[in-house]
Amino acid sequence: MAGRIEAAVGYSDAAQEVIGSGRAEVPFGLEGMLGSSYVAVGQPERWIRWCRAQLARGRDTYTYTTACLLMGLTVTGCFDDAMAVANGLIDAAEATRNPHALSFALHAYGWAVHDADPVRSLAALRRGLVIAQESGNRANQSNLAANLCLFEAEHGEPLAAFDHFTVAIGNYHDSGNTYMNRTLLGILVTVFDRLGRYEPAATIAGFAVTSPVAALPAMAEFGTAIAHLRNVLGEATYESLARKGETMTTAAMVTYAYDQIDQARAELNAVLE
Repeated sequence: MAGRIEAAVGYSDAAQEVIGSGRAEVPFGLEGMLGSSYVAVGQPERWIRWCRAQLARGRDTYTYTTACLLMGLTVTGCFDDAMAVANGLIDAAEATRNPHALSFALHAYGWAVHDADPVRSLAALRRGLVIAQESGNRANQSNLAANLCLFEAEHGEPLAAFDHFTVAIGNYHDSGNTYMNRTLLGILVTVFDRLGRYEPAATIAGFAVTSPVAALPAMAEFGTAIAHLRNVLGEATYESLARKGETMTTAAMVTYAYDQIDQARAELNAVLE
């Protein structure tokens, strides 16, 4: 999460070897999370294979591996398979009576069904966020807020989206999670592009484009936004703004994003009033 991608993949490979040998057992069925590092190197199918192998062993007592499989399928754009996996996930997570497991499952489910059923998606993510907040699960809270940023802007309450951006960006930055923050800033680019805030969108895009997941199907809207920004701003202006963002430190970009979010929130408030 701190951007040490090569090390993360190495640890995942080593851990899977140990688990596969039968010498160790991971509590709560958390094995599925090990494969998430493969997304960062553009190989999410390895995560999917790992999760399916663990599910075949029948030890997913807390639904974590099923939820991870669902995320892997979603990030690769395998939405039909994802919908099949999503069926029954929330009921199974409810049965664990564990707020971390349930909020984690709601995150995976809400993300997976977004295109097919935005209403159910928002309901799941909002519920998951409340559970994560009330149970003190800040990691789940951050990830749920990150997905709600875009989905609230698209189908829910636009002002709430800005609140979620502030929470998620802040939590990721405070924890040193540069990996997820670049991805989240890519989502902010798509929202700003839709709002006509083209210059800040292009500036942030220069920073966010280096996210390891930027080219994956789950981030297709980011690529669409960049193409639109190049068109409306002109190639030279876009490149100039993007270079400015690319040279910013993470701290400087976070400060810049906060300022732009505050301005966008104020403008939207004025329109709604």
